[in-house]
Amino acid sequence: MNGGDGGDVAAAPAGPPPPLDWKFSQVFGERTAGEEVQEVDIISAIEFDKSGDHLATGDRGGRVVLFERTDKKENGGNRKDLEKTDYSISRHPEFRYKTEFQSHEPEFDYLKSLEIEEKINKIRWCQTANGALFLLSTNDKTIKFWKVQEKKIKKIADMSMEPSKATGNGNVASPSVTSSTPKPQLANGGYTDKSYTSLSNELLFPPRGISSLRLPVVVTSNETNLVARCRRVYAHAHDYHINSISNNSDGETFISADDLRINLWNLEISNQSFNIVDVKPANMEDLTEVITSAEFHPTHCHTLAYSSSKGSIRLIDLRQSALCDKHSKLFEEQEAPGTRSFFTEIIASISDIKFGRDGRYILSRDYMTLKLWDINMDSGPVSTFQVHEYLRPKLCDLYENDSIFDKFECCLSGDGQRVSTGSYSNLFRVFGCHSGSTEATTLEASKNPMRRQVQTPLRPRSLSSITRAVRRGGDSPGVDANGNSFDFTTKLLHLAWHPTENSIACAAANSLYMYYA
Repeated sequence: MNGGDGGDVAAAPAGPPPPLDWKFSQVFGERTAGEEVQEVDIISAIEFDKSGDHLATGDRGGRVVLFERTDKKENGGNRKDLEKTDYSISRHPEFRYKTEFQSHEPEFDYLKSLEIEEKINKIRWCQTANGALFLLSTNDKTIKFWKVQEKKIKKIADMSMEPSKATGNGNVASPSVTSSTPKPQLANGGYTDKSYTSLSNELLFPPRGISSLRLPVVVTSNETNLVARCRRVYAHAHDYHINSISNNSDGETFISADDLRINLWNLEISNQSFNIVDVKPANMEDLTEVITSAEFHPTHCHTLAYSSSKGSIRLIDLRQSALCDKHSKLFEEQEAPGTRSFFTEIIASISDIKFGRDGRYILSRDYMTLKLWDINMDSGPVSTFQVHEYLRPKLCDLYENDSIFDKFECCLSGDGQRVSTGSYSNLFRVFGCHSGSTEATTLEASKNPMRRQVQTPLRPRSLSSITRAVRRGGDSPGVDANGNSFDFTTKLLHLAWHPTENSIACAAANSLYMYYA
């Protein structure tokens, strides 16, 4: 019932939003034709901050590169001025290079005789304070807490020394100082000649002093310089490679996960952590699954989820016990009878999980599919999206060249209406997850993202109940989605969705591409 217009009009049910029209925005580090990519330059992590005004990337060389948004600054001003101008809200985000720093260096573990790569596995933004940016970065073994801040450059001014009397190192040039003539000395080191009690006769002070003498003054200039400083190092807590770090909503703690354990840290304490999950069996021969990803709930500081190599997601509550060896909820899809093969468990392994912004849904990525889970419904996924079903006949080849073990990331839009993940040949896919949506877009990480666009597949028969899974995005058989030859060496593993706008940043080798809709 609508009050105010005097009518009783029943609102029509809102249908799914129309598919987005994606356009190229920017590229950083674009390669020229035939240019060879250096291994250390390949991007290995991407992350937007909560405001969407900053973007961080990490690479295999241990460097972190920061980008800042510029289109907001160009249209800055007070609110009244912005309201008067006809400023289009749909203007896409534009970023520029801000700074970079060396986060990790290659190390060697002498006890285990292992080389520790400098490659950045994950980056997570922390809460900003006093105009400074804070972020966590990790390689396989060590997590670091960084502070990036603009500092004004200090200069020395008001020098009273004449340029003719100054040398390059700031000393006074005088023949008497550099003279090699021996000076008559007394036994206690004094001089017999009073002319030697000063550097030279030219520098003797007059009886009443020098009225024009000024001491050097350090002044702060208007020029600024970005300084990245490592505040804390969280080390020696993981025996296996770290695959995840995640900030807690309390702003004080974070978790780090490796294959067998999840540790809880306080940002202020670097020499102590608490082990909250341990799946290591007493006998390693009994090991059947490992932890592949872990993430805190976006609003509930006591809840976190972690995924396993068997395709299951466990939700745990830190209020239940100190060691969370028992989960509060288990999410897994039952295997269809008669479909098990040698590759079933390999392709079921979850490579990444992400909570939706409101914490109601969890998005997971295994090798073949994206799955959307409702944390209030553990009977199965709400929706299943086929990413590259046409690869199923080629699983033997993928196993032989180890591509079947590639770990693709996934992301959700800020409004929860769409999900995205990467594939091979530098392709990535965007799916609409609203009830009734048929959106399944294929894009290429290039300046022409729609070049490899395929026809949207027909939607299967509609399902009346949300408790039944919606399977969407399956492609017709062929070499790839378009019938083009498929390139397993060019894979789009890392991507991130802007938290408030329809904008995606993705990494193709050493190039960072950005798109908007």
